Amino acid sequence: MEITKDTRVSEILKEYGDIAEVMEVFGVKRVGGYSLRAFIAKMISVQTAARVHRVPLDEFLSILNKAVSVNK
Repeated sequence: MEITKDTRVSEILKEYGDIAEVMEVFGVKRVGGYSLRAFIAKMISVQTAARVHRVPLDEFLSILNKAVSVNK
């Protein structure tokens, strides 16, 4: 799975739980169960998460895609 600006945070956490630590560095917390955070993660994209946490989108995408490629 290639991570793009439109990829949902929940998709990343579901597919690559191992890289959740990388996302936490940027302030994107792990999501579990049927909580409000789980609902929000289904709706929030990588682009929105980057903007909310004031991380440059290109940097965020680069680091996430590197983490994914290491875990393949």
